[in-house]
Amino acid sequence: RVAVVTGANTGLGFETARVLAERGATVVLAVRDIEKGKQAAARITQQIPGADLAVQRLDLTSLDSVRTAADELHATHPRIDLLVNNAGVMYPPRQTTRDGFELQFGVNHLGHFALTGLLLDLLLPVPGSRVVTVSSVAHRGQADIHFDDLQWERSYNRIAAYGQSKLANLMFTYELQRRLAPQGTTISVAAHPGMADTDLSRYVPAPLRLITPLIAPLITQKASMGALPTLRAATDPDVLGGQYYGPDGRREIKGHPVVATSSDLSHDETVQRRLWDVSEALTGVKFPI
Repeated sequence: RVAVVTGANTGLGFETARVLAERGATVVLAVRDIEKGKQAAARITQQIPGADLAVQRLDLTSLDSVRTAADELHATHPRIDLLVNNAGVMYPPRQTTRDGFELQFGVNHLGHFALTGLLLDLLLPVPGSRVVTVSSVAHRGQADIHFDDLQWERSYNRIAAYGQSKLANLMFTYELQRRLAPQGTTISVAAHPGMADTDLSRYVPAPLRLITPLIAPLITQKASMGALPTLRAATDPDVLGGQYYGPDGRREIKGHPVVATSSDLSHDETVQRRLWDVSEALTGVKFPI
């Protein structure tokens, strides 16, 4: 099987790619930095001699790069069995993508929305193919889709902006599944890692960074554990379209992967459809379904 994993050079993406390669998949490491991608591929090959790997440049901060990556994947792979939308950014100071989108919304949601739409024709003919999108427990709480200020131009709250992007990941998953259902071949599934110790936390506010070494053993788990919900969503034959996987521990922070529940808002079909329409307009990508 052919699997494309975004953000596969480190953290959850690396662990996801490593395990899929170990189990015999052809894995494409879709990464922003080609050299780091090659280094990640070398680490996997060192552990798994003979691993079937490729490195694909993909910069989710640029829709031009997303389109180029999709074109190159079409040229090299006649089919894709699994697309794992894993790459992400969390809590940065306000920045924008090359297309002017707030960075977290642009990378975490819009970049993956566009990539999925541009690659979907390679998945649709493949029975059992899947799109797995990585969300977060941060989609809960005060998270909302701020249609009146999607790009946080009036005021910026890095935590709320991250929550919006992760809520968007779930809404995309559910709306995509509803549109895929009549096709009967490809399913859309979501997962979240709980609290995993990865590079994603590099933008955590300074006060939290100071105490993180003290509390990390209590509230985080290794990336190899955090990747398990994604891997189950990607490979378990009993997974159903529209399901959401996360750790089974208290507050879904740590543990082994089980079916999780997402917020009531994430299931609002009216908001899902509106977000889909806005995402198509912003990215210029129309899905072939």
